[in-house]
Amino acid sequence: MAAAALLDFASVLIFALTGALVASRAQLDVVGFAFLANLTAMGGGTFRDLLLDRHPVFWIAEPLYLGVATGAALLVFFTAHLLESRYRTLIWLDAVALSVAVAAGAGIAQAEGAPAPVVLVMGVMTGCLGGLLRDVVANEVPLLLKQGEPYATCALGGALALWTATALGLAPGFAALLCAGVTFALRASSLAFGWHIPVYRPRPPRQ
Repeated sequence: MAAAALLDFASVLIFALTGALVASRAQLDVVGFAFLANLTAMGGGTFRDLLLDRHPVFWIAEPLYLGVATGAALLVFFTAHLLESRYRTLIWLDAVALSVAVAAGAGIAQAEGAPAPVVLVMGVMTGCLGGLLRDVVANEVPLLLKQGEPYATCALGGALALWTATALGLAPGFAALLCAGVTFALRASSLAFGWHIPVYRPRPPRQ
C-alpha cells in the first residue's frame, strides 16, 4: 500500500475516534456516533481531493475508509464510558490525528506537483477541516478557533517541514514522518506547556 494511502487510513481511524468521542460527550445515539465519526474522518481529505481535482475522492475510490470510520465509532460507543476523561483523551487523539492528516494532505499535494503555497494550504486544510466540521456540528467551540490556541499554526509548521525536506531532496516517506513529528511536537508542547499565540486586543477609541 502506498505511503499516502497508509497516512489517509491512519488519519481516518484516529479522526473517527475523536468524532465519536465528541458524540459521546453530546450523548448521541449510535447513528449519531457513526455520522460524526465519518464526517470528522472524511472532511479534510474530501476537500483536499476536490480542490486538487483528484478523482474519485479517496473514500469513494476505496469504501473501506467508511468501514474503518464506522468501526471506530462503534468501538467508542461501547467503551467511552470507561475513560476517566473523555475530553483529555479527545484533545490528545486529535493532536495525533492532526499530525498524520497534515502529512497526508501536504504529501499528496507535493506529489501532485503543487507549488509551495498550495502544499502548505492543503496540509493545513486536510489536518484542520475535519475537526472543525466535527466541533461545529456538535455545537462545541472548535479547537481551531479557540482563543490563542496554536492549532492551525502547528499544522502550518508541519507542512512547512515537509515542503522543506522535499525541496532538500529527502525521500517522501522521511518528509512525511518529519511533518507528522513536527506537527505533533508543536501541538503536544502547546497542550503540555500552555503555549498561546497573540490575540487581538481592541484599544478604546482616542478622545
